[in-house]
Order: sequence, then structure tokens, then C-alpha cells
Amino acid sequence: MRTPAPAPTPSSAPQGTTRIVLTGILALAVAMGIGRFAFTPLLPLMLRDGNLDGAGGAEWAAANYIGYLLGAITAPRIGRDPVWGLRVALWGVALTTFAVGVLAGPQLNAAGAVLRLAAGVFSAWCLVCASSWCLAELARRGAAQRSAWVYTGVGFGICITGVLTWAGGAQPARALWLELGAVAAAGALLASLQRLETSTPPVAPHSATRGTAPAAPGRWALVFCYGSFGFGYIVPATFLPAMGRAQVADPAVFGISWPLFGLAAALSVAAAARWLARRPRRTVWALAQASMALGTGVLLVSQALWALAISAVLVGGTFMVATMAGLQLAREHAPENPTPLLARMTVAFALGQIAGPLLVRALGPARYGGHDALWWSNAAATGLLALTAVWLALPARARLPAHPSGEST
Repeated sequence: MRTPAPAPTPSSAPQGTTRIVLTGILALAVAMGIGRFAFTPLLPLMLRDGNLDGAGGAEWAAANYIGYLLGAITAPRIGRDPVWGLRVALWGVALTTFAVGVLAGPQLNAAGAVLRLAAGVFSAWCLVCASSWCLAELARRGAAQRSAWVYTGVGFGICITGVLTWAGGAQPARALWLELGAVAAAGALLASLQRLETSTPPVAPHSATRGTAPAAPGRWALVFCYGSFGFGYIVPATFLPAMGRAQVADPAVFGISWPLFGLAAALSVAAAARWLARRPRRTVWALAQASMALGTGVLLVSQALWALAISAVLVGGTFMVATMAGLQLAREHAPENPTPLLARMTVAFALGQIAGPLLVRALGPARYGGHDALWWSNAAATGLLALTAVWLALPARARLPAHPSGEST
């Protein structure tokens, strides 16, 4: 058992909190930027190289999201020792990413889907363990307000992955998988070399258990809104670069959409941490959901490069803000025991993002009413996001039990 670290002195606390925040940013950059989203900018390059077809791409994406759901379900057990779990998860992301680059030939399709499923499991574990350790250590040092900065790592990881694949787009996709695996391994090694002490009991997440009270009708609406968010953002988050490739074959041109997506995600979280901390969570979530609806809606009008860039900024710039605001709102409306509501929302989100690629896969290459599968999937996403944004914008008293709307946790 670890010996609790001594309380930080005023002079050492700022340095300690900075190290914690930077470690969290590094972990989420590897787990999310590579473990969850490396496939997005690599999909059009794999299509170009003939490694994968569109149907296989949708299956790989769905496998990763199923893995994320499985990881979220099993994370409470891993999160009992968040430092150990964090290291295992980071090395798991590195190894599964590298293994995709090693595969070739007929085994790539099925084995690659299994590897992406495993990467989804590891990325969920990393998110849970990084959050548990970082938030607990920052709170112990009286710096809980800095916790939002940890989540800029998601956007930075997406941006770095996008830049690497954009700049190296002339290479075979297999080479880029190997390079990203090496980057993930470097991040895992750096995190493993850090002396990460758990000086407080782990803050392990919980899942819904039998015997919990059923959710009130208004809370089920929150679950629906969060699931719609999962469905709404995932189609552009999965297929934006592939849509760009359909317009311009040069990866130096179509590949720019993904770095923009990640940069927008990182900057939006930083801006929310700085300027929106005191705004009602319901308002912040409604604005984020409406912005995402505009981001998916613009793709119904045009799929030219300008439209893809706008979509990348609007969706990428709001999906992490919606994540934070949605979970904070859940805590506001179930302060006595938020765990069941948070668990239902997490499951709904995971199911929503699984449904997006599966819908694209089910519609297939055929055209309906003159439009392809991506157009119809974006149309469904736009409708759901707009509907839920309107509901969230309604006065809280019209739908949910009364709680202070500006209260945050």
C-alpha cells in the first residue's frame, strides 16, 4: 500500500498541480487522439491504398465504439488503482495501434476490427483512470478549478494525430499506423517514468446497479439528449476526412479537416474553462448542441471543402463542451445520488455513437432520393441535435425538478 504523500506546501503546490494537469493532458491525448480517433484521418488513406472498403471502415469504427462501451462498463474495477490502470491502458493503446500497421493481406479486415475494439476498451480505461487520479489530486491541492484543462488533451491529441497524418499523407497508411503507434508508445513511456502517487482514495466511477430508483421522466429526457449528442457528433467525427477525399484526392488538401477538428476541440474546452464556468450548464449544453446541429446541417447543403471546414470547427469546437456541460447538468439534477443518471447517460452516448457508423453501414452504397448514406446520416443527426437543443433551451422548470441552474460541480 502506498504511503500518503505529505500535504503540499504553498511553494510546491503550483508545480505539483501543473505536473498533474500535464500528465492528464498527455494521457488523454494518447487515449483519445490515437486510441479512439486515429482511424478517422487514416480511413481515406486506407481506402486510397485498397486496404479497406467503405463497409469495412464502418465496421472498424463501430468496433472501436463498442470497445469503448465495454471499457466504460469494466472501468470501475480497473479504476481501483488509477495509476496502474492508466499505465496499462496507455501501453494497450500503443500496442494495438502498432499492431494494425503490422497486419496486411486478408487478415487485416477482421483482425483490424478486433484491434480497434481493444483500443476502444483501453481508451475508456485511460479516460476513467486519468480522470480519477487527476481530479482527486487536484482537489487535494485545492486546485479543482484547474480540472477542466485536463480535457484539452482530447483536442490536442486529435490535432496532433491529424497533423501527422496530414503531413505524411503521401506515405502508405500502414506506415502511418506504425508511426502513431510509436508516438503512443513514447507517451506511455513518459507517463510510466513519472512518479504518480495516489495520495487519496481512488475516485472510482460506478455503474448503475440493481435496485436503483428509476429515472424521473425529465431525467430520461436528459438521457435522450445525451444519446442524441453521441449519435450527432460521431458521423462527422468518423467520416469528415473521407468526405474530403471524395472532393479532392490530394491528402494534403482533404486531410486538413481533422487537425481543424482537434484544434477547435482543444480551444473550445480552454475557452469554456476560462469564460463559461459560471454560466448555467443547461444553457452551455443547448448552445453546444445547436452549434453541432449547424455543423452537421451545413453538410446537407454542400460537401465542398469550405463546408467540411465549417463542420469541423462547429462540431469539433463543441463536442467536448457538450460532454462536460451534460455531465455537470446531470449532477445538478440528481445531487443526492447522480451515479445512476450518469451511468444511463454514458450508456446512451456510447449506443448513439455506435448507431452512427452502423447506420452508414446499413444504408450501404445505394442512393436514396439522390443522396448517399452519409447525407442521410447527417440529416438524422441534424434533426436530433436541433430537437434536443430546443428542449434544453426551454426553462428548466418546464421539464425538470427545480435546482439552481447556475450551480456547478
